[in-house]
Amino acid sequence: MNTRHSLISELEDAIKSGPMDRRLETLRRITDLFLTGADRFSDEQIAVFDDVLGHLIDRIETKALAQLSRRLAPIERAPAEIIRRLAHADAITVAAPVLAQSGRLTADDLIDVASTKSQAHLLAISGRTRIEELVTDVLLQRGDREVVHRLASNSGARFSESGFETLVKKSEADGDLAEIVGLRRDIPLRLFRELLQRATETVRSRLLASASPENQEEIRRVLSTIANHVDREATVAHDYAGAQRSVLLMQRNGTLNEAALLEFAKANRYAEMVAALSLLCSAPFDLIDHLLHSERKEVFLIPCKAAGFEWPTVRTILSNRSSAHGMSDQDLDQARADYINLSKATAQRVLRFWQVRQAAAKQIDTQVPLGLAV
Repeated sequence: MNTRHSLISELEDAIKSGPMDRRLETLRRITDLFLTGADRFSDEQIAVFDDVLGHLIDRIETKALAQLSRRLAPIERAPAEIIRRLAHADAITVAAPVLAQSGRLTADDLIDVASTKSQAHLLAISGRTRIEELVTDVLLQRGDREVVHRLASNSGARFSESGFETLVKKSEADGDLAEIVGLRRDIPLRLFRELLQRATETVRSRLLASASPENQEEIRRVLSTIANHVDREATVAHDYAGAQRSVLLMQRNGTLNEAALLEFAKANRYAEMVAALSLLCSAPFDLIDHLLHSERKEVFLIPCKAAGFEWPTVRTILSNRSSAHGMSDQDLDQARADYINLSKATAQRVLRFWQVRQAAAKQIDTQVPLGLAV
């Protein structure tokens, strides 16, 4: 193609002295020339068109640019720089065709547009045949409801783990979105279960009605698991409430002491053991329960020392607590040394600190080093 000089010469004449009609005609002629041979042009020849069109579009009205965008968007080997410039146009009529279709746009190009342009630009990207995870992460972060719905409905969109977590979170207040996300084949099972657990009965029914037979069976299985879990939690909550009432009565009768707690621990009566320790060290039940489940075994020494327990009692509790199965003799020896070195006054101060923190933040932070806590 020996047209570079002639094209640029014509282009310069059109830009410098030609009226708008002439510039538009030049654009049309150059575009037609490219489209008739796009599949045969070399990379160098395509670069010529990129250069020529790049000179021209700075002086072309929006309507003509929109037409150019529509014509170039489906072309596999369209001039890359022109496609990028069209994609970054503020006018959505110009940007939308290439954002939705052009394979010349890289993930970085799409992320840049998605990070800086309007919701209409994001909506156009959300309809692409294929969208990478890095792009969907940005679209979910910035996109409005319409963008999120189109993206979730797009089977060619790929989502990261955090992207799916965002979709499930947004679905909690959006039944239509929950149905769309629940029908995606690529949603992780863990998040699918979470979505069903949060969904209303209406959404669950719609998911069952819309799902394929094999997916219906999976949905029923997950719903059955959720129902069993809820029943189990209700039973546990009832047991805890009963244990607290029983232990409180023992306190009123003067029979609640370290020996009584030791018997609860030996008998693996977990709820009564937690309730007893809660009263004996004057700490909330849920705080003691949380400490018993902590992966850091040493934090449970604090309430025991605050209550003034002897080591044999503490050892029995540690050996039988629900989260300490398999505690080695070496671990117990280290715990004993730590327990002996810990003063009752320090333990009480740390326990008070945790209670204040729990009340203020509605959560328990068992990762605070003892040196900072006191």
